[in-house]
Amino acid sequence: MEFLETVDLGQLFSNSLHSLQRVFIGLAAATFLGITLGILRSSLPTSVKKNPLIRFLIDAPKFPPPIAWIPFVILGFGIGEVSAYIIVFIGAFAPIFISSFEGAESTPQIWRQTAQSLQIPRVRYFYEIVFKGALPQIFVGLRSGVSMAWMAVIAAEMISGQSGLGYSIQLNRLNLQYDQMIIDMVMIGLIGFLLFELILWTEKIVIPWHKKGGRS
Repeated sequence: MEFLETVDLGQLFSNSLHSLQRVFIGLAAATFLGITLGILRSSLPTSVKKNPLIRFLIDAPKFPPPIAWIPFVILGFGIGEVSAYIIVFIGAFAPIFISSFEGAESTPQIWRQTAQSLQIPRVRYFYEIVFKGALPQIFVGLRSGVSMAWMAVIAAEMISGQSGLGYSIQLNRLNLQYDQMIIDMVMIGLIGFLLFELILWTEKIVIPWHKKGGRS
């Protein structure tokens, strides 16, 4: 196709790297905090976990889409890299946090009782019993989280970015360069697919015994 000859590969590569950098940083923070807080939430007393007010305060913020937070993030942190990281974090955090909590909650009671009877130290208990037992469900959250993170960064770049694939789409739209927009969209789809496949590959390496893993 003729329009492929006009593609600036250097700029396309640079924009892709900027978007990926924001995703990796925001996703890393969301993964660490999402897993940690999800497991800690599971350790709360049952009366606290089932308290309607507590559940509302914890679960309600997950319902607004990441793009809805963009004006508030810009208002608080301005236009720049920090805002992009935060938007990615918001997009990825909820599914990882929820899946980590549900995974910890689904840890077989017999495992917990056995660990308690053996008087396993608390830190080792959380790692060996709760965390490892929750891993299959955690990866469910990671698959959703990486997809949400990638969509969030593109949306953030389209609205307030100064670089990245989302910014490139907006710039090409304003310049009526629709052929370049198509290239950006293809690259967004390709990278999103590869990120998702990376999570699937990591899941197979980390929990090879889990046969129910797969696409969601």
